[in-house]
Amino acid sequence: MRYSQFGLTVHDHSRATPGFTLFSPNSRRETYLIGMRGEVLHQWHHPLIPGNYAYLLANGNLLWAGRTKEANLPNTGGKGGFLREYDWDGHVVWEYRDDNQHHDFRRLPNGNTIYIGWEAMRPENAARVRGGVPGTEKEGVIYGDYVREIDPSGRSVWEWHAQDLEVERYPLNAVGHREEFAHANACCPLPNGDVMLSFRRISTIMIIDRRTGTPRWEQRDDSWGMQHDCELLPNGNILLFANGQDTGQPPHSRVIELDPETHKSVWEYRGNPPWTFFSPHISGAQRLESGNTLICEGQWGRIFEVTPQGEIVWEYINPFHGPQKSGTLSNWVFRAYRYAADSPQIRGRLGSAES
Repeated sequence: MRYSQFGLTVHDHSRATPGFTLFSPNSRRETYLIGMRGEVLHQWHHPLIPGNYAYLLANGNLLWAGRTKEANLPNTGGKGGFLREYDWDGHVVWEYRDDNQHHDFRRLPNGNTIYIGWEAMRPENAARVRGGVPGTEKEGVIYGDYVREIDPSGRSVWEWHAQDLEVERYPLNAVGHREEFAHANACCPLPNGDVMLSFRRISTIMIIDRRTGTPRWEQRDDSWGMQHDCELLPNGNILLFANGQDTGQPPHSRVIELDPETHKSVWEYRGNPPWTFFSPHISGAQRLESGNTLICEGQWGRIFEVTPQGEIVWEYINPFHGPQKSGTLSNWVFRAYRYAADSPQIRGRLGSAES
C-alpha cells in the first residue's frame, strides 16, 4: 500500500500506549525520537546513513550502526560496518569498526556487544549449499554469517559461524540467489547466554547453545516468507515479523507470536484485507507493556500500534525521505521502538514533554 499522508494519522488517546518512539530512516543520517503526536522531541546526527537502525540503552545512550562502503560482500541489503554509541547530547562515547558487520547488534548486560557479520564460506562448505538459483554465486563465492561478541576494547571473546552447521539440512529459498547462505537479519541474546537468530533465506529461527555452538531449538516455516526480527517475550514466546515474500500465496505480511514448545502461532496480526499490510523486506515488531504491539511496516515507513484484537490505535508514516542507490526517494524504516516516559532510557531526559 502506498501512503500519501505522512506524519501522525491515527491516535486513539484512550487505548494507545503512551511513550516515545525511536526510528532511523534508512536513507537519512538522523535518528528521531517522537512523541505521541508525531512531534520530533530529540534527534541524533550521524556521519553515515544507518546500517539499518539504532536503539536506546538503559543508560539513555544511543547504540547505532552506520553503513561503510568498504568490504567485498554479497550484493544484498543490510550492510552496516560501523558501530557507535552516543550519549544523550550526541557525544561519541564508544565506537568499533568491522566492515563485514550487517543487520543487527546488541549490547549485553556485561557491557560487551554482539553482532552479525559476513564471511566467505570455505569452498568445501559452500559446495554443500543446496537450493537457490544455479549460477548466482558472487564470482563463485557463497558468503555465510558469523556472530561475534566483543568486549569494550573490541577484542573478540566469542564467535559462532553459520557455515559450521549441517549446511545440507537448510536449503535456500528456491528463487533466491546463491551468493549468500542463510542471511541472518536478527540476533537476540537470551538471559542464559544463548543467542536466537533469524535467517531470512531459509525462513528459520534458531537458538544457538553458547557453550556447544549447536542449535538447541529451531523452526523453519516457509509460509513466514523470509521473516525479520525475533524477540523473546516475557511469557517465553517468540515475536517475529513474517514478511510473506515468495510463499506462493497472495503477498501479505503477518506479525506472529510463536509458542516455541508447540511450534504453533498463538497470536497473529494481519491486514484486513490481508494485502493491505505487506513489506517484503526489513520490518519488525515490539510487544509493549500494555499488551499492545508496535509494528514497523518497513518498506512503507509505517509505524503503528495494534491492540491484541488487531485494532489500530496509533499510526505514523515516516515523513523523512532520502535517496536510494537507484536515485528514487525512500522513507524505509528497518525497526522502531517505543519507550515509556518512566523507562530508564527516557526518565527525566525530556523535561515536560508529553508521552
